[in-house]
Amino acid sequence: MIKIITGVRRCGKSYLLFNLFVDWLKDNGISESHIIKVDLENRRNRTLRNPDNLLEFIDSKMQDNEMYYILIDEIQLVDEFEDVLNSYLKIENADVFVTGSNARFLSKDVITTFRGRGEEIKVYPLSFSEYMSVCDKSMELAFEEYMTYGGMPQIVEYNSAERKVNYLKSLFAETYLTDIKERYQIKNDEELEILLDVISSSIGGLTNPTKLANTFLSEKKVSLSDKTIKSYLDYICDSFLVEKALRYDVKGKKYINTPYKYYFVDLGLRNARLNFRQMEKTHMMENVIYNELRIRGFNVDVGIVPVTIRDADGRQRRVTYEIDFVCNKGNQKYYIQSAYRLESEEKAKQEENSLRNVDDSFKKIIIVGNPILVERNNFGITTISIYDFLLNPNSLEL
Repeated sequence: MIKIITGVRRCGKSYLLFNLFVDWLKDNGISESHIIKVDLENRRNRTLRNPDNLLEFIDSKMQDNEMYYILIDEIQLVDEFEDVLNSYLKIENADVFVTGSNARFLSKDVITTFRGRGEEIKVYPLSFSEYMSVCDKSMELAFEEYMTYGGMPQIVEYNSAERKVNYLKSLFAETYLTDIKERYQIKNDEELEILLDVISSSIGGLTNPTKLANTFLSEKKVSLSDKTIKSYLDYICDSFLVEKALRYDVKGKKYINTPYKYYFVDLGLRNARLNFRQMEKTHMMENVIYNELRIRGFNVDVGIVPVTIRDADGRQRRVTYEIDFVCNKGNQKYYIQSAYRLESEEKAKQEENSLRNVDDSFKKIIIVGNPILVERNNFGITTISIYDFLLNPNSLEL
């Protein structure tokens, strides 16, 4: 299959392809002559943006029947790039890896464009454990920084808060917003920017296009249809800035169409959008946990648990508890609650309520924001620290 590396701009796709992967190939005995690298963003290679020239160049490098690794950066700069890539599908000694910054490289487009012959490799910004590997601060201070400035690779190169802030603001305004506006030819972009502000302010909150349309009208005095808002939300997700989490009825074993939750792929970008206001650690930690689960390859939904309870006067009523994350990967499944602080027994019981009402045998976990020893209570619910969760790759099995 053609391997298509996707992810938010500036998260390290090109570095992964041309540095880390090339080093790995060499370490595993692949000679330099069998690694064909094409950087289409480099002006010196502009002639290779012609599809026939690119084919001719790659073919000229393949001199024998040994495996060749073809690495192409920014493939969307080539006209008819699908034909170019498909030309190598039936060549047994060609293994093709490409990156691109075009909406054509989303999962849904990979499926339709290459009809099952393309495989997406999704790259995220640095995880907290990766961030810690190059940070000389305590894990508590490092986590504060990580929740504030995020994990974009360039951030770890900057020592001052001012440079980090300026970089993130510039990246958001001059790269992501420009990409979205140009790609989808958005002329009146004020509504898009307001929507980004609203989504940034409500990470971890339930919403849908209709609710957002009402917010625009009541708070911003702007009339915007729910259809337009849905399109804008799709554009934002298509740029890999934000991911949408669906709601899942744990007992009914079915998805619920709306509302959804939206999480930023990098908290630093979210915070930069809000000028580093609204730094609510409860919601920010929830976003960090979501990203870590996605980095580990889990599918992540928001769980709901409908329960019938009896009032003090004996009358029955229906209530719905929420589970922050229902995540699965193959036959692995976990129910996870994010709780920045458990200040009291009442708060602990509140976080446990939804988990206690799930009657299957999959593991139930509460992640808290302070360093603690792993605890397991009589209901089979495990409580672990955010630090154990993020720094131990086997933390869900503790």
